[in-house]
Amino acid sequence: MEHNVVVPGLGLRTPTLTAGGNAVLDLGVLEPGTYKLLCDISGHEAAGMVTELVVTGEGGEAAADGGEVVGGEEELDSAALDQRMIDSMMAYPAETEGSGNQPLEPEILADGTKQFELTAAVTPWEKSPGEFVDAWTYNGIVPGPMIKVDVGDKVRVILHNETPLGTDIHWHGIDTPNNMDGVAPFTQDPVKSGESFTYEFVADAPSIGMYHAHFHSQISVINGMFAAFIIGDNPIPYGETISGVTIPTEEELDVAVGMPMVLNDAGVIGLTLNGKSFPATEPVVMKQGQWGIAHYYNEGLTPHPMHMHQFPQLVYAKDGIPLDNPYWADTINIAPGERYSVLWPAEDPGVWVWHCHILTHVENEEGMFGMVTAVIVEEE
Repeated sequence: MEHNVVVPGLGLRTPTLTAGGNAVLDLGVLEPGTYKLLCDISGHEAAGMVTELVVTGEGGEAAADGGEVVGGEEELDSAALDQRMIDSMMAYPAETEGSGNQPLEPEILADGTKQFELTAAVTPWEKSPGEFVDAWTYNGIVPGPMIKVDVGDKVRVILHNETPLGTDIHWHGIDTPNNMDGVAPFTQDPVKSGESFTYEFVADAPSIGMYHAHFHSQISVINGMFAAFIIGDNPIPYGETISGVTIPTEEELDVAVGMPMVLNDAGVIGLTLNGKSFPATEPVVMKQGQWGIAHYYNEGLTPHPMHMHQFPQLVYAKDGIPLDNPYWADTINIAPGERYSVLWPAEDPGVWVWHCHILTHVENEEGMFGMVTAVIVEEE
């Protein structure tokens, strides 16, 4: 994984280092005091990557007037910590501005081509109540607009770049000609700031894919420029019996929700589900007896084991490819770039938590946050 060292009180930091990398951070001459050192990649401080550097006066105790002093607030007692956790959980679900994954309607051209327009820009995004970040977006939302087409459709996507850097679009998991693959400068020139580029290809095979920037992806993608791209029908194993459970036929299956579940853990978007951090994540509301469908997309930097309380998930496709042997799972580990398609029956009423099972991705000393949502099953 990538890490850095930051001294917030001095405004100093190392470069972000990949595995095996190293750097020297010159702190200069320090006044006596206690200085905080941490990794400021999203989630890493909460996971424990924080320490203190104590500088003492000559032969004396550490003074409290140098750098960013740690402390000053009385240590919270257990009751206060319990209350923080309760308060954070009871704030769910919280309303915020903006909603990602909105379907993007095409313009149908004279020859039947489906034309979509995307504008890449840096825009304010409220990822949790009152917390606005400068996200890198497609059409102003995180995740970007969801594009759905049929097999055989001619697809035309016009990209307008209003970000400060060059960009492109890679069609991850989608079959395209090489010059449409979106990997500047190999398959095209970078789309410079203020310029546009048009992608054209035929959606020739079913896919549960995604699209994201490839040029400067370490900035643009983790900060929001990712979205779902779906071609054709969902490969649900209708009517099959798997480990004693029979999936309804296409005519009988009552689907309450079919949704992308985009995971992130880095950049200004940080530990989020579909661009929002708990308590701003959106609950999934179902009636008892209905079924839910989710397509997990990992656009972050680390794997995430996604766990749904009470309801085993039927994994029926991997990266959009139907599985010969679908299987039931309690927790599904999704690595960066992977997609898993799952189906579950809402058999028991109640509020059931759905979250990443890396615990520091969902709770810290302030309470519950990050990669948590809920499935709410209402009685018939």
